[in-house]
Amino acid sequence: MTYIFLTVGILCLLYCAGILISGVFGSWFFLIWGAAGAGFMALAWMWKNNIISRLPAAVKLLLVIVLAAGILVFLFIEGLIISRFHSKGEPGLDYLIVLGAQMRDSGPSKALALRLDTAVTYLEENEATLVVVSGGKGSNEPVSEAQGMFDYLVAKGIAPERIVMEDKSTNTKENLEFSQKLIPKAASVGIVTNNFHVYRGTRLAVKQGFRTVCGLAAPSDIPMQANNMVREFFCVMKDLLYGNMTL
Repeated sequence: MTYIFLTVGILCLLYCAGILISGVFGSWFFLIWGAAGAGFMALAWMWKNNIISRLPAAVKLLLVIVLAAGILVFLFIEGLIISRFHSKGEPGLDYLIVLGAQMRDSGPSKALALRLDTAVTYLEENEATLVVVSGGKGSNEPVSEAQGMFDYLVAKGIAPERIVMEDKSTNTKENLEFSQKLIPKAASVGIVTNNFHVYRGTRLAVKQGFRTVCGLAAPSDIPMQANNMVREFFCVMKDLLYGNMTL
C-alpha cells in the first residue's frame, strides 16, 4: 500500500504541475490535485510507519465507512454526469443557450471554443434556430464572455440577428436564469456546453422552469477532463445542497 499511495500522490502532483505550467486553467480548482498529492504522500508515510495500524479499531472502522460512503456518492454523481456525455439535442429547437466559459486575450478558451463550434454546426443545420450567448465579464477577462462569443459566431458566419447576448451572469445558474428572461416561455431550448457540464446545466434549467429543454454536448479539452470531472462533482453537490437542482 505504501507504494500505491506514493505512486498516486506523485501522479496527482505531476498533474497539478502540468496544468499550472500549461496555463490553460480558468480557475484555481486544479490546486486540489496538489493537495490530494500531498495527502497521498502523507498516507504513504503513515502506512510505512504503521501509524494507521495502531489506530483504535473503532476509529479504523469509522474511517472505512466514511471512505466507502464518499466513494459511492462520488461514483453515483459521476455516473449521472457521464450519462449526458453524448446528448445530441433535438432538431428544430427555437433557441440554443451557449453557456459561458473563460475568454482570453487571444479569444475563447478551448472549452468555450468547443461549445461554440458545436453551436455553429447546429445553427447551420437548423436555420430557424436563434442562439443566446450567456456570460458576463470576469476580472481576468478582456471582454464579457457574451461579447466574445458573439464575435466568434459572427466570424464563423452566423448572422448577427440570430444572436442574443446575455452579458451579466457570473455562473451557470445565472446563465440560465438571465437567459430565460430573453426567451419566450413556450420556446424549446437546447443547452450547449461541454459534455461534463451537460447534466448539471439541464437539471438547473428544469429546476428553473424551462418547459422544453435538452442538452447539446460539446467535446471537452481532454487533458483537463479529469480536473473538470472532479470539479463538476463538487459543483453538483453544491447546487443540490443549495436547492438549485434535483437529481
